[in-house]
Amino acid sequence: MSQQPPTTDRPLTTALAEAAAMAGHAPSVHNTQPWRWRVLPDALELRTAPDRALAATDPEGRLLVLSCGAALHHARVALAAEGWTATVERRADPADDGLLARLTGLRHEGVDPTAMRTVQCMQVRHTDRRPVSEEPVPGDALAEIVRAASAEGARLQVLSRDQVLELAATAAHAGTVEAEDSQLRAELEYWTSRSGTGTGLPPEVLPEQAPQTTVPARDFGRPGTLPVGPGHDRAARYGLLYGDEDEPVDWLRAGEALSAAWLTATRYGVSVVPLSGAVEVPGTRQTLRQLLAGLGYPYLVLRLGLADPAHAGPPPTPRLAVAQTVDTSAVRDHLR
Repeated sequence: MSQQPPTTDRPLTTALAEAAAMAGHAPSVHNTQPWRWRVLPDALELRTAPDRALAATDPEGRLLVLSCGAALHHARVALAAEGWTATVERRADPADDGLLARLTGLRHEGVDPTAMRTVQCMQVRHTDRRPVSEEPVPGDALAEIVRAASAEGARLQVLSRDQVLELAATAAHAGTVEAEDSQLRAELEYWTSRSGTGTGLPPEVLPEQAPQTTVPARDFGRPGTLPVGPGHDRAARYGLLYGDEDEPVDWLRAGEALSAAWLTATRYGVSVVPLSGAVEVPGTRQTLRQLLAGLGYPYLVLRLGLADPAHAGPPPTPRLAVAQTVDTSAVRDHLR
């Protein structure tokens, strides 16, 4: 006798809408949340939100698509936590009305306990820009983080001490280049003064002074209110997220890999800080390729460390209302 497929008493459209809403927890450059979801009767579409793009910082849309990739992975995991599997059609063609991906072929095959635990990590994941503790990241945690990125189609190279020094010089040069760009400074000012809008970086998540780090962090152009303490990042590890090609679909997969790696890090209690400055400047992005021996294209730098337990972490960054990122007009009558 053939086994009956699993059933659910919750309509698919509800699961899709809730997955899109959960994807709002994903990290994004400057907390721009540059994604829009459209819920259909049997599919979920992901598009870019051009009004939340960074024209000066990210003119080619690398970080925009990467951010959307992180949201795509969040949505996939949220669906799996509810028992749904999907086929992912990655188009990554912003010229086509910004369409990046479509989740189709939905099947209810039973709740995934691992995905359920990962959804819990989504809800507590945050960016802590303070110096990390003196305790090193455990080797098994680091290996799992690297594996999580690889499983999503990108790779994470953990840098050696000498490579970190090269990275530090590269990041410092990128910071100098960006500080001299008036359009970029104006854009950064806009996204750090968005209080009450649901986007951007409020003062409470920005350091009150430049933290002591081997690799210089971004200068946000204004002090925040987050106490940084006297610590350093000597115990931190730095990784370079990269892939074989440098096309929009590769940036999308890099975002999915970032999400998978970051959520795995959260499960292990490892703090992640994305450092995008060195990939924003074409010259320093090319320098980063040399750390890969020219065998890949860098997408993002990550700092990995254990948060200092002596200091309370920053609050979560604000999020847009679901109605601003999820379009349910095509299925509104079916939701409950």
